[in-house]
Amino acid sequence: MARSQTPLLEMKGITKQFPGVLALDNVTLTVYPGEVLALVGENGAGKSTLMKILSGVYKKDAGEILLDGKPVEISGPLHARQLGISIIYQELNVLNNMNITENIFVGREKKKNGFVDKKLQHEEARRLLSRVGLEVDPHTRTGRLSTAQKQMVEVAKALSTHARMIIMDEPTSSLTDKETEMLFGIIRKLRADGVAIVFISHRMNEIFEISDRIAVMRDGQMIQSMDAAEATEQKVIAAMVGRDVNNLFVKEPAPIGEVALEVKNLSTKHFLKDISFNVRAGEIVGFAGLVGAGRSEVMRAVFGIDPRETGEIFVRGRPVNIRTTVDALRAGLGFVPEDRKEQGLILKMSVQHNASIAALPSVSKGGFLDKKRERRLAGEYIDKLRVKTPSQEQRVMNLSGGNQQKVVIAKWMATHPSVLILDEPTRGIDVGAKKEIHLLMSELVAQGVAIIMISSELPEILGMSDRIYVMHDGRIKGEIARGEATQESVMKMAIS
Repeated sequence: MARSQTPLLEMKGITKQFPGVLALDNVTLTVYPGEVLALVGENGAGKSTLMKILSGVYKKDAGEILLDGKPVEISGPLHARQLGISIIYQELNVLNNMNITENIFVGREKKKNGFVDKKLQHEEARRLLSRVGLEVDPHTRTGRLSTAQKQMVEVAKALSTHARMIIMDEPTSSLTDKETEMLFGIIRKLRADGVAIVFISHRMNEIFEISDRIAVMRDGQMIQSMDAAEATEQKVIAAMVGRDVNNLFVKEPAPIGEVALEVKNLSTKHFLKDISFNVRAGEIVGFAGLVGAGRSEVMRAVFGIDPRETGEIFVRGRPVNIRTTVDALRAGLGFVPEDRKEQGLILKMSVQHNASIAALPSVSKGGFLDKKRERRLAGEYIDKLRVKTPSQEQRVMNLSGGNQQKVVIAKWMATHPSVLILDEPTRGIDVGAKKEIHLLMSELVAQGVAIIMISSELPEILGMSDRIYVMHDGRIKGEIARGEATQESVMKMAIS
């Protein structure tokens, strides 16, 4: 790429401190017009804090920001948008009850004689949707769109503000491969138009496919900037974690025991058909398949979250009637859901409360919470999982994604489950935290816990599973032993 010699953005000496945490320490970042800059680093490295300063959400404590070589003080998100800086968060900021046009112009309605000019807005929305390649009527209610289409609406909204720089935070985390390619097509068009893209992702293959340059952060500092064409995955990972991470999928052998969970002929009213599988103590069983194949739906039905029409469930050979999550908990099951923020945590509560909430009977006395027991229990699992937090009282919403995931796992470990279901356990977390969670999984199965793991990352499924069940369209298409599993054999079942 022929890079402009004049930076669009320069951030120099940016420092930001929160109570007990130096989040950013003298960080410098340069972004050029018409380039895709990948911003990478472990969870907690400071990427999101830096971007929130740039987009006006946080105020810097020290340093300066220059746009087109001129210093600016970004007073808030509206001011950032006026300067041409737009951010698209991982949790999309769309209003599902409004149509596409209303979402694009919400708070910035185009008016004529004091009234909203709906005709002009729809014409402009149609033009913006065409620019991002979304062939949908702008009158369509946004709630009817797929995640990928909603993301395109967010890009169209950014373009409607005449954005010169768009920050994309984990934009592909909920997209299929086909949808990711569509997004990359849009990014390439924007780059050709001179728009700068800051692309935050943990997926190395995507970083190397789409970026021109890679900036690496670690522990609140900018470690290195490198041209993507000259970088290697190992070099980037070493800069991120401060060490080589050669073997990401650490699956230690563990003795396999009795069948811990068996499911026979499970079906739901509209989707799942005749699902049968089992997992043994000391075993990691992977569930593979394309998005929408039914993997999460199976586990939600087993755990009593969603109703099932037919099917039997046996825990250690004994039939159990699981109709609610309380039934599942009593049967010795634990469930780390796919969406940790929406389903796994109470974000405004402390790390301590989140870590102990599933094990309240063990930290209660005479029907009342024993705070000393709760603190002791939470502390035990915070230490075991190496959760990085200033204190147990810290709100869990203030932790990095990887540490939030550890708290969800701690919550279920505190119940001493015999079967632990992990739905996308490493989605959206960095390579260092991934390795720690994989090590933890090996430790748990060595202790006799049975683990069911759902993952959309085939290398993770292949590297961590003793056996693999492959799903397609609400059915189990087959079972593959660890020694026989390849990416090709799994994908062949997944798409057939």
